[in-house]
Amino acid sequence: MNASPFWVLASNNPADLAHFYAAIANENAIKKGAIWLVAFAGAGELLFYCPSRQRPQPAQVGRLALCLPVTKLEQAIALALSLGGQLLEPSRQESFGREAWLADPEGNKLLLLEPAEVSQNQP
Repeated sequence: MNASPFWVLASNNPADLAHFYAAIANENAIKKGAIWLVAFAGAGELLFYCPSRQRPQPAQVGRLALCLPVTKLEQAIALALSLGGQLLEPSRQESFGREAWLADPEGNKLLLLEPAEVSQNQP
């Protein structure tokens, strides 16, 4: 079987979290049975599901985070904050571009990245 890999994210409210990521990525959140998904052009799918009550998955901070490339970092940060995200660190310039670390509405880490080629073309 050569199916494409995809990401899964346990969520207390899969619909809301899917819409949060879809809005920031300018994509659509799609309901598929009991799950929601967001398809990222050229980057696969992120599936959101509600964990089983028999096997709950408590929220936890880890080292894995979704990175969403954006063309306008400040606008993406403002949108994320308006949708319930939280800024963890101020945006900063790195050799590869400008980045900002956020938490989504359920506390998962999210990296917004304005790649260097975009950052250098900004007025």
